[in-house]
Amino acid sequence: MPRSRFVTHLAVGAVAVLSLRCGSNPPAAERVPFTPTSDAVVLEQVPATAGDARARERAALRRALAAQPEQLDLALRLARLDIEESRMRGDPRYLGRAQAALAPWWDAASPPPGVRLLRATILQSRHEFPAALTDLDAAVQEDPRNAQAWLTRAVVLGVRGEHAEAARSCAPLSALAGPLTAAVCEAQVKSLAGRSRQASALLTDALARGAPGPEAEAWALSTLAEAAARSGDTARAEKLFVRTLALDPGDAYTRAAYADLLLDAGRPREAATLVRGHTEDDNQLLRLVLAETALGSAEAAPLAAELAERYAASHLRGDGLHAREEARFALHVEKAPDRALTLARASWDVQREPWDVRLLLETALAAGKPEAAAPAVEYLQATGCEDPGLVALAERVRRSLP
Repeated sequence: MPRSRFVTHLAVGAVAVLSLRCGSNPPAAERVPFTPTSDAVVLEQVPATAGDARARERAALRRALAAQPEQLDLALRLARLDIEESRMRGDPRYLGRAQAALAPWWDAASPPPGVRLLRATILQSRHEFPAALTDLDAAVQEDPRNAQAWLTRAVVLGVRGEHAEAARSCAPLSALAGPLTAAVCEAQVKSLAGRSRQASALLTDALARGAPGPEAEAWALSTLAEAAARSGDTARAEKLFVRTLALDPGDAYTRAAYADLLLDAGRPREAATLVRGHTEDDNQLLRLVLAETALGSAEAAPLAAELAERYAASHLRGDGLHAREEARFALHVEKAPDRALTLARASWDVQREPWDVRLLLETALAAGKPEAAAPAVEYLQATGCEDPGLVALAERVRRSLP
């Protein structure tokens, strides 16, 4: 979802690659910005977890980098770990820490290649897509064999709705990273363009030839699950989401997408069970709020109040990563269709993922302003979208026009 989608990680061969799904949102935060009065102030108590080893490594790297801030290898390692932590927690504050690690090179017109790619990853995670693409274009020109740069570029272009150019970025991946990576890249682009049945066929065939490891398999299965859901094959999508989470229980993106499938299928109780316990991530909390609201649960109101506080805090921080998710909140929880339409338009101005299309259509209908969905209808026509859910929504908009 850059927001839209949103954050998980992909795999190129045996190498983990940070993905550009853009749905990540800020975690819980204070109502107003808080500035500690001294270094002795405790901001947060973090329980001991299996992530302690990662935390210790990051802390050690940070200390080493403080003593030698221009040690490139240390900076790159720390930035990668912070970006990965952001993915796992759904917490964009770690992106700021990753940027801080890269500070000596951050503003350079021609930074070292590793810095350029990580900078692009951070920029796209913040939905600063033009700046990210500038770095990615330079990265593939500097090193046409950089598989991660090609893959990242394909995803950013796909999120922006530039599907033909995104597909061209997938083309080098077969030789550079293997046939499964190339197939997933191409399938993602096809599915984003509304040709999810084609995407499913392509990826099913590629998976039948095997995956190089569990990370690659989980990434491919998650992509296939989304394509199945978009094509209307709910039963298959559910099985694939379950398989993906069995391989990677920490995949927050897939968990949220599976919860959406359950919500759309009228199974809010199962959706609530799926995301409960993961609500430090705003995306998961949103799904829980939607599920409890649909159930008419007593939990719905306090959970909705908590999520509203998080959104308010993110506005104070000046980030706009959550417009799409907040549009869903406004539409289905606050029952404020005009506000939901405003938020859906804001998301549409940045990205063109299927959820952005859907929300512009849904909120325009709910607000009684079907003409506001004209850009989405035109977009679906231009891309030749075949996905039944979006096609049906667009037809509802057409019938609602005066």
